[in-house]
Amino acid sequence: MSYRRRSSPLHAARAAVGCAYCASLLAAALVVSSPIALGAVVLAIAGAGAGAGVGRELRRAALFALPLGVAVMVINALVVRDGLTVIARLGDLPVFGQTDITLEASVAGAVLGLRAVGLVLCGALYTAAVDPDQVLRLFRRLSFHSALTATLATRMVPVLARDARRLADAQRCRPGPPPSRARLVRVATAGVLDRALDVAAALEVRGYGAARRAPRGAGAARPWSRHDLAFAASAVAIAALAVGGRVAGLVPFSSDPALHAPVRGGGLAVAIGLLVCALLPFADRRGIER
Repeated sequence: MSYRRRSSPLHAARAAVGCAYCASLLAAALVVSSPIALGAVVLAIAGAGAGAGVGRELRRAALFALPLGVAVMVINALVVRDGLTVIARLGDLPVFGQTDITLEASVAGAVLGLRAVGLVLCGALYTAAVDPDQVLRLFRRLSFHSALTATLATRMVPVLARDARRLADAQRCRPGPPPSRARLVRVATAGVLDRALDVAAALEVRGYGAARRAPRGAGAARPWSRHDLAFAASAVAIAALAVGGRVAGLVPFSSDPALHAPVRGGGLAVAIGLLVCALLPFADRRGIER
């Protein structure tokens, strides 16, 4: 999965705002525990991916996230012994011992699995919708060489992955057993030094080794666009709703020793508010071609 510029409001926003927007969704997924509010956060992330035109990337990430969420739920139901409502008695199992699956442990595991799905999808949204070069440019003021090193690392890893796939395809065309993963990794990394020398020569020709700080006032800062303001306000609103709802007890949830997840008007309002605040910036699609 890699970034590609698309015509969407999130792509039109600056990288700092895109990072703040994704970070607010990530924080909301970590803060709220109510199944309704957490489901609203996951639905908001999926809707944001569709609005940003990266639904295919999120579906690809979901192929990894959904089995992970199910595994978290099953392991929590088997390992956790808390809960009063027994729904299944599995007897004496190897490693686990006497195993009684409770409703409380199953629901708590489902919440943890749903949170894991939300975190993976949020990471996929960030990767596909926020320009990594602009993100690294944000850290240029702190250290030019660190930003350059990170840029080269992020660019070289996909190249090495493509080299490994091409070597594997070529080896499969030859008779005999297929090569081992260790051999492919060894052959792929053997060309790293040559690539590093070529890149270093190219950077030296372009004058990266003699880079100097631009004089004050040499470049005007890009003014904030309507998309920057919309996603910045959305990030603040999402964080405020998640933290405020958790502190005020509007989205309560507990599973020890008994299940307590009441559906109240305040909790529904927080869930709907999270969904609306996350998707509202995608309604304005003017100027997304820039």
